[in-house]
Amino acid sequence: MTDLIAATIFPILKSVYELARRRELDPVAVLVLLGVTASILALCVGGDPRVLLIRESFFTGAFGAACLLSLALPRPIMFYFGRYFIAGKDPQKRDTFNEKWQNPVVRRAHRLITAVWGLVYLGEFAIRVVLVYTLPAPIVLAVTPLLIGVGTMSTIIWTFHYANRVRRISDPKG
Repeated sequence: MTDLIAATIFPILKSVYELARRRELDPVAVLVLLGVTASILALCVGGDPRVLLIRESFFTGAFGAACLLSLALPRPIMFYFGRYFIAGKDPQKRDTFNEKWQNPVVRRAHRLITAVWGLVYLGEFAIRVVLVYTLPAPIVLAVTPLLIGVGTMSTIIWTFHYANRVRRISDPKG
């Protein structure tokens, strides 16, 4: 547990630094922090073998819930991930990315992408819980890595295809 708590120090310090310097959070640092926090909470729940089998999905469940909750915010969480991966720290690219938010097609796309990620990851968590409580542990251990892998890769592929389609529709010039 001490190691997990120590692992939160860097993401917390990086997030505080980015917040103080740029008035924004680094989405990857927040994601790491969310994962470590979910792991710490899972350890606090106890040593029930079924909880240990579910533990890896506490993060996906937490991230899925964060995605869906962020839909109530002015900009959903996947807007920030998109900006982080597309524009990086380049001020001009970031400004261009931010300006695209004015387009209703782009806003709708970010919200749909966020909702899909939220539903996929909450779904993965729910399916894992059902599997853990209905199947023997060896089968759960064999099936669940495929579940999260296929779910994540499918969602990434869908996101890229959908975002490219939206980009062509919202900005036909390029």
